[in-house]
Amino acid sequence: MGKTAFVFPGQGAQAVGMGKDVYDSVEKARSFFERADEALGFKLSDIIFNGPDEQLKQTVNTQPALLTVSIALLELFKDRGLKPDYVAGHSLGEYSALVAAGVMSFEDAVRTVRLRGQFMEQAVPSGQGAMAAVLGAEREALSSLCAAISAEGNAVELANVNCPGQIVVSGTAAGVAAVVERGKEAGAKRVIPLEVSGPFHSSLMNPAAERLAEVLAAIPMQDASVPVIANVTAGPVSEAAEIRNLLTEQVYSPVLWEDSISWLIRQGVDTFVEIGSGSVLTGLIKKIDRTVTVHTINSLSSLETAVTA
Repeated sequence: MGKTAFVFPGQGAQAVGMGKDVYDSVEKARSFFERADEALGFKLSDIIFNGPDEQLKQTVNTQPALLTVSIALLELFKDRGLKPDYVAGHSLGEYSALVAAGVMSFEDAVRTVRLRGQFMEQAVPSGQGAMAAVLGAEREALSSLCAAISAEGNAVELANVNCPGQIVVSGTAAGVAAVVERGKEAGAKRVIPLEVSGPFHSSLMNPAAERLAEVLAAIPMQDASVPVIANVTAGPVSEAAEIRNLLTEQVYSPVLWEDSISWLIRQGVDTFVEIGSGSVLTGLIKKIDRTVTVHTINSLSSLETAVTA
């Protein structure tokens, strides 16, 4: 019998109105939106369901919003008696994975990612940092190009290694602009600047990591009930102390998503269930390995379909 991994999306998957159908029809799901509102002291649910889009897109709102939707859907799925062998999340999604593995409480996670979003937005003045998606380049070649550009004084680094042929770079606005200009040197077919509020997962995020470390130090954490695949190492982690350290590093380190999924497949995982808004991870996983089964749970109807399957 093959193994199953639950995976949780990160920033970029948000959409106004996400989770509304489960909120409206299932009392248990509704309670998570209410608990998030209470934990934060304002109506996050109002921003999730009604927007405006600009407000939901603000990192400080996006992060707790996505986490809330993921956990509300997860709890309904778990009620059907389905348990994962492993959990993983993309960047912010790692916090959803940690709640799923019983490492931190839902309320603590919601408050932490709200602060994480705030620290990330404040780490670099607006307009000074940037990110871009690089399509078609090999990892080593792109890494060398980034190193060469950084050596010229404009820091730029690999931020998300998503799947073969899709890598996101992050750094100073000038550094990212240089990758846009010189991407062909690394074999890139296209380089697409991303609409983000900062250079996430780059060394420019060190100030945010330092502030986040202080917050994480004060949060009670348990060892994980199922192995969590860490973004930073692309390997399993279960001990609370190590999870704390890796969450701090995660802010300025690349998200090794392709490596994480490949590791899971080598462990015998043949079914992935993406839980949360959108279907970004489903697409990436299919590009990493066409043969695995992927289910997306982002609504009440998709949840029923996945349970039947």
